Amino acid sequence: MQNTIYDVLIIGAGPIGLACGIEAKKRNLNYIIIEKGCLVNSLFNYPLGMTFFSTSERLEIGNIPFVSINPKPMRSEALEYYRRASQSSNLNIRLFEEVIEVNKNESFYSIKTLKESYNSTSIVIATGFYGIPIKLNIKGEDLPKVTHYYKEPHFYAGMKVAVIGANNSAVDAAIETYRKGAEVTMIIKGDGIGSRVKYWVKPDIENRIKEKSIIAYNHSQLVEIREKEIDILTPDGIITIQNDFVIAMTGYQPDFNFLSKIGIKLSDDEKLYPDYDKDTQETNLKNIYLAGVVCGGMDTHVWFIENSRVHAETIMDNIEKTISIL
Repeated sequence: MQNTIYDVLIIGAGPIGLACGIEAKKRNLNYIIIEKGCLVNSLFNYPLGMTFFSTSERLEIGNIPFVSINPKPMRSEALEYYRRASQSSNLNIRLFEEVIEVNKNESFYSIKTLKESYNSTSIVIATGFYGIPIKLNIKGEDLPKVTHYYKEPHFYAGMKVAVIGANNSAVDAAIETYRKGAEVTMIIKGDGIGSRVKYWVKPDIENRIKEKSIIAYNHSQLVEIREKEIDILTPDGIITIQNDFVIAMTGYQPDFNFLSKIGIKLSDDEKLYPDYDKDTQETNLKNIYLAGVVCGGMDTHVWFIENSRVHAETIMDNIEKTISIL
């Protein structure tokens, strides 16, 4: 148990959590960052060859230049940039330490992890959304052949692969595995490839579907997975096809259980928007703030690194004012 009472404890060492740490340090606030995995854990789990939609300058944090050799930086470049940004800023970070409990005391919060306990006047939750996949909730989803995380295409060479989804992650998985010799089937809930798919990739996937190099079932959904087959509900009824692997790119969600457990209110609809002040980022719990994509509830496409970097300055402004009043 640590006796130190921090000015701010930041949960999450992704890009926005790091931005909050850099901003706290600039203001001489006593801070600490707690991360359940490795540094920028979500980015680490992205596909190995992933290219960002944004340019490097829009991914910068703390006014630290991000120089990329590519027009759009790749995952490997982003990992190196955020590692260097955290190390050059000498940030106070505890990695592989998951926060499991937050309790309010008279004038501060007690935060318990699997390894240690901390005290802090304020908390910033910058936990992102990549840790919890949205499940299909169908028979066979727990089979070893099913994954909600796609890393690289070589593993699927020569295999019959079903890709669920029609946005960037699904399209990347379909194109890359197809080019490594997989027999690819896409299962799409809507009427085609998503409008937010990267503009340099969209024509490629649509042409592959048009020429039937990749088979796509629109207005369809996977209804059962078996060892060697899958059942797809199409507009023409259920069809069964042979299958070796299922890559379910069904999206991800914030840790709503954690938010609810500590007392942050969520909206009653399916969006599960967390309750926070848009001007200060403070939640319904005094001195607990949200930063980054976690602010959007199930609308995980609303907040990105480039448009939520400002949360760091907004939050630290408010924390500074709170401390000065005290």
